[in-house]
Amino acid sequence: MNATHRWNIKTGATASGKTFIDYTTVIPKRIENCTGDGLIVLIGNNINSVERNVLSPMREIWTPGLVSAIRQGNNTVMIFGKRCFIMGADKINQVARLQGTTVEYAYGDEVTTWNQEFFEMLKSRLRAPGSVFDGTCNPAHPTHWFKEFLDGDADIYQQHYQLDDNADFLPPGTAENIKREYAGTVYYDRYVLGRWVAAEGIIYRKFADNTESFIVDAAPDDIVFSTIGVDFGDSGSAHAFNCTGYRKNLQGIVTLDEYRSADIRKKTTVTIEMDANDLAGELVRFVKRQIEANRNVTEIRADSAAQTLIRTITRALQKAGIGIPVRNAMKGPIFDRIGFYVALMGANRYRIMRHCKHTIDAFSTALWNSKHPDARLDDGTTNIDNLDAQEYSTEPYQKQMIDILMLGGQKLG
Repeated sequence: MNATHRWNIKTGATASGKTFIDYTTVIPKRIENCTGDGLIVLIGNNINSVERNVLSPMREIWTPGLVSAIRQGNNTVMIFGKRCFIMGADKINQVARLQGTTVEYAYGDEVTTWNQEFFEMLKSRLRAPGSVFDGTCNPAHPTHWFKEFLDGDADIYQQHYQLDDNADFLPPGTAENIKREYAGTVYYDRYVLGRWVAAEGIIYRKFADNTESFIVDAAPDDIVFSTIGVDFGDSGSAHAFNCTGYRKNLQGIVTLDEYRSADIRKKTTVTIEMDANDLAGELVRFVKRQIEANRNVTEIRADSAAQTLIRTITRALQKAGIGIPVRNAMKGPIFDRIGFYVALMGANRYRIMRHCKHTIDAFSTALWNSKHPDARLDDGTTNIDNLDAQEYSTEPYQKQMIDILMLGGQKLG
């Protein structure tokens, strides 16, 4: 009722009902009131996130007849008979999609994950009579550009949400699961209390304080498949591979094996020199080791920044008669990738084989970067490479597993 301003923003905890209010009430009302003076746009971190967080739940409520599927080619949907454009805002090259347009209504999901230049361009495109923006976000660090905008003098109506605001409407136990899984971390302050707080100190505190409780000497017998993550090193880092096993019904994961082409010794990286073919040979041997252990490897996710290396390892695997597909790593926001493992550890759903000493050390020593908010310290003093490889291996299942965690499930040993 009070969202009558140019900018209407809901900030705060995850699962607090922010987006639910929007796709059940706010978005339909705004679209019905649009007069055609400009475009209607729905924006998220990427197009898939708009579909997942906004369009899919809208479709379930309002039916596909009123909320169509995204049309391939022009990324539009028909909502209540009006054409709406779907946009991703995570990269600077998306800015061009807004140039020259006039926007009558914009809805923004996960605004703190957007590229700032996209947001700046959007501000100038809201130039129709009565142009309005509705948006949501989880808090980020206190100096985030969107927090500075919210604290400025624009025409803003802002609501703040905590997890407990929606606790009675979540499935039983969900709020307590979230609190337990993020306890003692920056994610608790942001995702439970909805605060804009800085990340500092040791990242994986529970793992660092209770390392032995995460280590296993034998893989659990309920692993049904595994994936491999590959991080390519440069002059200041190492090549790293991690193989991750998934437990039945995605109830947990286990780091089954690792490879690293360098050692950390007294804050100095001692790297084993190798060319592309050498690296491909190492990966072939690593994959064969997983096949011999009957680990049912379904895919390999490799650092997308090195397409030449990806082609080289793909050819090497094919030559070795290995048909496992090599795909680009998703490389989503680092804060989300870290949060996934923090949640798994908090829920007692992460394990690692004892021989994976590089990854054990990496989780134990990883630090937040005091100069770059929400990023890991990456100055060569700690092993970031195996952490990247570990995250690449699990990103395709990250969202699905977080949903399972939030709703609870059987306890794992």
